[in-house]
Amino acid sequence: MISSHFTLLIKILIIFVYARNTIARSKPYSKPRSSIDDYFADKGRPLQQTREYDASFWMNRGMSDLRRRLKDLEKPIVGRAKNIVFFLGDGMSIATVTAARVHMEQLSGSAFPDGNASLTFENFPYTGLVRTYCVDKQVADSACSSTAYMTGVKANSGTVGVSGAVRENDCKASLESKNQVDSILRWAQMAGKSTGIVTTTRVTHASPAGGYAHSANRGWESSAPDDCLDIAQQLMTQSPGIELDVILGGGRQEFLPKNMNGNREDGRDLIAEWKVNMMKNHRMYEYVKNKTELSDVNLKDVDKLLGLFSMSHMSYTGTKEVERDEPSLSEMTMAAIEVLRKNENGYVLFVEGGRIDHAHHQNLAHMALSETIAFSRAVDVADTVTDPEDTLVVVTSDHSHTMTINGYPSRVDKIVERVERGGESYSILSYANGPSAKFHKYQKQPSKYGDKFDLYPSLVPMSLETHGGEDVAVWARGPWAHLFVGSFEQNVLPLIMSYASCIGPSKGKCSDR
Repeated sequence: MISSHFTLLIKILIIFVYARNTIARSKPYSKPRSSIDDYFADKGRPLQQTREYDASFWMNRGMSDLRRRLKDLEKPIVGRAKNIVFFLGDGMSIATVTAARVHMEQLSGSAFPDGNASLTFENFPYTGLVRTYCVDKQVADSACSSTAYMTGVKANSGTVGVSGAVRENDCKASLESKNQVDSILRWAQMAGKSTGIVTTTRVTHASPAGGYAHSANRGWESSAPDDCLDIAQQLMTQSPGIELDVILGGGRQEFLPKNMNGNREDGRDLIAEWKVNMMKNHRMYEYVKNKTELSDVNLKDVDKLLGLFSMSHMSYTGTKEVERDEPSLSEMTMAAIEVLRKNENGYVLFVEGGRIDHAHHQNLAHMALSETIAFSRAVDVADTVTDPEDTLVVVTSDHSHTMTINGYPSRVDKIVERVERGGESYSILSYANGPSAKFHKYQKQPSKYGDKFDLYPSLVPMSLETHGGEDVAVWARGPWAHLFVGSFEQNVLPLIMSYASCIGPSKGKCSDR
């Protein structure tokens, strides 16, 4: 009898505890809300976020981060950088990095992942801020900025590989040797290192051109006035372009004559001329036009690799903008490293995620974030297959854009969507200017080509959205990466790299390494 009463008591107690927990879950603590509270309100937090209510969660995670930082600072790597991989996210503003990180988290299926979700390069131990203005402009374009981060010399807007003594379109001044400046790619070649460029834009576009060309106008890609050589011709026939070991990207049209669907008016086929030059110099070379051909190349047997995968810029990541057999930025990066790493003296590789910039110019914020995530994957490839003890990896941008992250979205609001709060509705991402302003809408405009092509709102009508003038970030790991900290001019970037590798301006100044 006593046993049955005891059993009944236990059952009642279990039912009571279950009911109390159910009530607690279904009726969380809430306080009366004013109208301003409605404006800031979230949509209800998922259970996995409740750990963030606990102060110990933040203290434990913060202390873990502090220990990691102290460990990195205890033993900075100060040996010579045999190799340098220099990544450039064109137009990758700090707002773009933040938004891409959030978007990546949300694509993973959880707005509140257990770890510190970050883009690959955000985990690098050293970070700084870079000032991007040109000699003549407060807001940089990709040409003057390329000259700064490639050569160590700031230049005028629209010019590449020349000093500030050359104004845009001044062909005569650009031909004077005293006005031409050498790049880190040239410094590396002079030191016996292999060199390469990888980009998702045309290989003659402003960013890569700063590494090998001297031009008074970034637009002189396939033709130039007077005695000036166009940029494609400089790449294929002049140093340091002709000495590059790897060239991968788009822009086939700049090397082909008009009767071959190219842009050249001089009738020259520079690709054919490049092949002849390789044969004359007994080089083991390959020219590829698509991903399939690149995959078929035995990279171990190649010392010169030219890949032009599209007539103009390469396609946006993960879209069917045009059906093309194109390699990803990650695949091109891996192929380039495979070719370059055979040199015992090391290599310098420039890798550009160029279509982040193009997406922003079109007010395609979603696409810009996708391109940034793809760029991060390429960084991850280099970070994985190289050794921090002998390889310096630097990641930065050339300039920012006018995109901002707006309002007070909750943690569960999709950053590529809109917010509805307090009777107001607006896009989380929007621009100060751009082509979408003509619609006078404050929501993104859907595209028949898919979500990534949705047009995000902007304020001031312009044919193309503009760059922004604020500082951009730099992240680094490897030998002498601890020098990439603080706030400094953009032209300092290649000078630090030259010091780490003992080339160019720093040649002979670090013999003890």
